[in-house]
Amino acid sequence: MALTDTALRKAKPQSKPYKIADEKGLFLLVQPSGGRLWRFKYRVQGSDGGGRPKRIEKKLSLGTYPDVGLKEARNQRDEARRQLARGIDPAEHKKVQRAARALGAANNFSAIATALIDKSLKEGLSQTTVEKRRWLLGLLRRRLGSRPVGDITPAEILAAVRPFEDLGKHETACRALQFVGQVFRYAVATQVAASDPTRDLRGALVRPSPKHRAAILDPDGVGELLRAIDGYNGRPATQLALRLAPHIFVRPGELRQAEWTEVDLEAAVWRIPSAKMKMRSDHVIPLSRQALELFRRAEDFSGGERYVFPGMRSRSRPMSENTITAALRRLGYTGEEMTGHGFRATASTLLNESGRWSPDAIERALAHKDRDVVRGAYHRGAHWAERVEMAQWWSDHLENLKASVAEKLNAAA
Repeated sequence: MALTDTALRKAKPQSKPYKIADEKGLFLLVQPSGGRLWRFKYRVQGSDGGGRPKRIEKKLSLGTYPDVGLKEARNQRDEARRQLARGIDPAEHKKVQRAARALGAANNFSAIATALIDKSLKEGLSQTTVEKRRWLLGLLRRRLGSRPVGDITPAEILAAVRPFEDLGKHETACRALQFVGQVFRYAVATQVAASDPTRDLRGALVRPSPKHRAAILDPDGVGELLRAIDGYNGRPATQLALRLAPHIFVRPGELRQAEWTEVDLEAAVWRIPSAKMKMRSDHVIPLSRQALELFRRAEDFSGGERYVFPGMRSRSRPMSENTITAALRRLGYTGEEMTGHGFRATASTLLNESGRWSPDAIERALAHKDRDVVRGAYHRGAHWAERVEMAQWWSDHLENLKASVAEKLNAAA
């Protein structure tokens, strides 16, 4: 006799489990604890212990009542009967589906991208590069994060990056697409995906216009900038970082993340580990007398901390990424005039124009990577003495430029 909703509602637990039958193998198992479980009983061809054919009884779980109602339980039963008619064991099919879902969760875009980022850390990519990859994953997670990488189509990828282009953020869109390609190439290499669908999207996005970081390149302008920096009256950490930046012309991220364990004041060098460098190789900077003096001043207020230039809110973290740029804005320099990265262009231009130093020594001082590995290794050692001399000349030259501007102002007065 077929079950009714009334009979189901009246089914009460007893001291032992009992069954209430419906039709075609469907029944409700009522547990002493009060649980009411839908089961479908069926038979499939198997064998006995001796290898002889035998029909085997099996049961398929269909959920709990009342979460799964009578109608839904019957629908699931009917689907299981259709599978049996096609020679499919419903219980085994359910196990395969469950395993596929688990595999899909482990191989979704977020999981593979996270694995790639972890690999990047182990390989020594700079912290800045790793953080950018994490940021890009955050941008893409909503649209692609839960999707199995093997199922993602070029159209889905384009739909995930196009919104940035629509907002005029062409560089972000291109970087996001590039990151998706990196994730897929890693997925292919680890046998999780068959191919990289971003190959079909080349040329699909608007190419961003190249950005040139603003920098002051004329000597008088540099002298005026140095005088303005001397007059900066913000936090001591910001003031010293701003004053040090022209002398050592490292990337802003490398400067703000400087740690005392990397600075050897006795040997007058700063050794930046490869993990912090854009080119993933150690960079050693000879320190001039002026740079050493600025480091010693910083030691007075942060010598007991990890970072040379600690942050405002937490001394256990480095100063903010935009601190140097914000300080330049407070001094009246716009983004079209000077940036924190611009000190590198200033040094490169004026050092080359001086004619005193070999281009290779200047490139090494800027931590530009030599594509020829053997040549690069040679030049790291061959130009050290020249770089030490150049570092002191450059700091002296900066002092002379500042003094020259002061003299002109006094003469004009």
